Amino acid sequence: MGRKIACLAAATIALLAQQASADPFSDLAVLPTFYTDAAMKTMKPMAEFKKAWFAMPKRDRTKMTKACNDPAMSKPHAAFCANVLALGGAN
Repeated sequence: MGRKIACLAAATIALLAQQASADPFSDLAVLPTFYTDAAMKTMKPMAEFKKAWFAMPKRDRTKMTKACNDPAMSKPHAAFCANVLALGGAN
């Protein structure tokens, strides 16, 4: 029984570590709130973007700000990151 618990605990820790390092842009449940279309090609105006930004949990805003400061991560999301950085990466 102890071995099963140890294995389960190790698997849980591995899954949590994987989630912590995941690409914050891969959360497609959050990103559509920043776009006007389903294809996520047209960004909402800054006022609406700002409202959606501050509706996100602080930890998610922090992760996205860090990703936008990384040139390799931000390049595919240039318009989004420009808005994030225009907000000063506000947390």
